[in-house]
Parts: sequence; C-alpha cells; structure tokens
Amino acid sequence: MLEKIKQILNASGVYGWEINDVKKNGWEFYFIRHELDQHRAKNVEHVTVKVYQMAEDGESIGFASEEIAPTASEQEIEKTVSDLAYRATLVKNRPFTLTPPSEEKAAEGKASDIADISADFIRAVSELPETEGEDINSYEIFVSDVIHRLITSTGIDETEHYPSSMIEVVVNARREGHEIELYRNYESGSCDAAGLKRDLIKTMNYGRDRLIAEPTPVNGKIDVLFSTDNACQIYSYFSERMNAALVYRQMSDYEIGKSICDDFTGDKVTVKALRELANSSENHAFDEEGAVIRDTVMIEDGIAKQFVGGRMFSCYLGLENSFNPTNIEVTGGTRTEQELRTGKYLEAVEFSDFQVDEITGDIFGEIRLAYLHDGDKVVPVTGGSLSGSMNDFIGSMLMSKNSVQYNSMKIPALTLLRNVTVTGADN
Repeated sequence: MLEKIKQILNASGVYGWEINDVKKNGWEFYFIRHELDQHRAKNVEHVTVKVYQMAEDGESIGFASEEIAPTASEQEIEKTVSDLAYRATLVKNRPFTLTPPSEEKAAEGKASDIADISADFIRAVSELPETEGEDINSYEIFVSDVIHRLITSTGIDETEHYPSSMIEVVVNARREGHEIELYRNYESGSCDAAGLKRDLIKTMNYGRDRLIAEPTPVNGKIDVLFSTDNACQIYSYFSERMNAALVYRQMSDYEIGKSICDDFTGDKVTVKALRELANSSENHAFDEEGAVIRDTVMIEDGIAKQFVGGRMFSCYLGLENSFNPTNIEVTGGTRTEQELRTGKYLEAVEFSDFQVDEITGDIFGEIRLAYLHDGDKVVPVTGGSLSGSMNDFIGSMLMSKNSVQYNSMKIPALTLLRNVTVTGADN
C-alpha cells in the first residue's frame, strides 16, 4: 500500500510529502480486582500523509495532513491526496525547506516481547501491599510492539522499532462507611515495576488521607512543595519556552546565551533533550518530519543554550540540526529531601486540575489533597486552590538532588516554589 501511496503522491505534482506508517501489535488485559475479566490481541495500522504546496511565485508554502485507511482503494487514495493538495494551497506560510536525509542512520531497534512486558505489569500490581481500607478496584493493561516507518519526498526512508505501554488503575479507599476512587494512568516503554509500585502505594495512602482531610485553611502566601507528576507541568514550561515556534512568534522571551531569570537566589535549572531515556515510550530515533533526535542541552545552569523544534520554525530561526524533542531531563537541584522538608509549607499531591501556561507562566491548581507541614505536625487538607506565576518563582525555586522519572520526563523528585498564593477551602 505504501508504494501505491508514493506513486500517487509523486504523480500529484505537490511540492513535497511525508508518509508516517505506524503498526502496533498489541495485547490488552482488563482486570476486576485481580481477576482477569477479558483480554484480546490487537493489531492496528495508522498511515498519515502530509503534503506541502509551494505558491507559484515561491512566496509562501502550505501543508495539510490526513490519515488514510490501510484498506483504502486506489481511487480513495487519489481523492485524499487531491483534497490535501487543495487544502495545502489555502495555507500561506513563509517558505522553508523540507527535512533532508541525514548521514546518520537511525537505529531501527528490535521487536519487543509483549508477553514478558504484560506479565511484568500483572506481577507488579499483584505485589502491592493492599489493606482492608485501601486496595485495587480494577486495572487495564495495554502493551504494544510498535514499528514506525517514515518515507518522504526528500529521500528519507527510516524505520524504528520500540515498545509502548499503558496501564490504567482505579484505587479504592474506604473509612467508616465512606469510599472514594482515585484514577491513575501510566505510560511507559516496557514495565517500570519499581516506579509503578512506588506510585500506586502513594496513591493508596493519598486515598486514605483524603478521607480524613480537613478543609484547606486560608494561608495567603506559603511555600508549596511538589512531589508528584504534577511537577512535570512546571518543567514543561522551560522546555516549551525553548521551542522554536514560541520563540519565532515572540511568545517566549528566552535568548541564547542569556539567563532565563534576572536574579537567581535558588537553584538554576539545566534542561536537556535526550534521544533515549530508560523505559520511556518516546525513545524515537527521528521526529515525525524525519529530523534525527540528538542529546541536546537546551538550558544550562539557567542560561538558554539551544532552541529546538519543528522544521518550519527552525528554518525561520536559522537553526541547524533541529528536531522536535521527545524525552526531557531536568537537573540542577542542590538540596536533599530533608533540607527541602523543613519549616512550614504545603505539599500539594492531588489536583482536580493543575496548569502551567507556557506563554504567560501563570500557574493554577484546584487542590484535592495536600499536606500542611508545620514543624513536626502534618495535617492532610483538601479544597481551595493555588496560583501564581513562574516569572515570580524561577529565581527562588529549589529542587532536590535526586530525580524521579515519569515516562518521557526525568525531573527532580521534589520541587519547592516560594510564596505561592493559596486560597482556602471556605473562600
């Protein structure tokens, strides 16, 4: 089928094109408690075609994309390509060149043993220390062996092979006739058994504490400690502001060689894009446009070093060897956990919603569970919200030396933001 699509694209007269073909050979399991309810094998293929059209005067370029069913007939493919070619003429971007082939040959990888990976997930959940008050309600496992092939009009023809997994878990907690559910969704390459068990044990504890939590008091300004995956939103703020798209659109004021903050009194972040991160589901050799992914330091000790991003905006900024990053590692912490867990602070662990705006830097979160620490006293609290701006927090932010990984992000295990505005549950 791919050869037929190539023939039709080459005969269409479009300026350029890309074919992304993704095949997934997977297993799915559905458990009620720890009893298998049903399971199935799943083999799917997604073929996405993107076409580019250059204006006759060479002053603009446009593009459009659409998925084509693997069972599509030749007539259906021709119609889709024709529609895409027309839609691409309606988009007027500054001209840019398409990604050329690289001298670096992508590592193809190897087939994943989905049976072993599935067994690892089932074993990890079965080993959780459940109690009468906190246990696993249900869980679903999705494991795939993925083959991704990219073919382009510029001569790229690369294939990569990698595992991709997801597990959804519902945790129950009950106390004195009251019961709540906490939902978790974890993505990874293969099974990170240690990380999965660590997080689900925390989740069961959070369920227990949520049932005895007091209303969040009116605190005004207070230090807030982030110890869960919500901190990924904080660190995505830095990597997004190094993206060529935001820089070109003047939505990011970061400049190469300059500090991202005028006055540091806390820790300075170092942000890296990584080709591989152990057990990530995003260990790609190349991005969706064919650019080779490389280990790249984006921010070093608070200094902007290298912008990255998609082909169009990278061309506009004159970037060489740019790409869309898939794995991010953040370091720069200088504190131990004990040093960060001192004095009075709020440890926010559960939100109904938590956001960090990549453009304005505004943060907001509705608190479902937090722990108010004051010396030796720790009180679970719920309700209220926190807010502020990363522009105010960057200079005084503190991070732990040790790290934790959440799929494609490896970040400091603890992150402390100073003087965050917290509104109590009664407001």
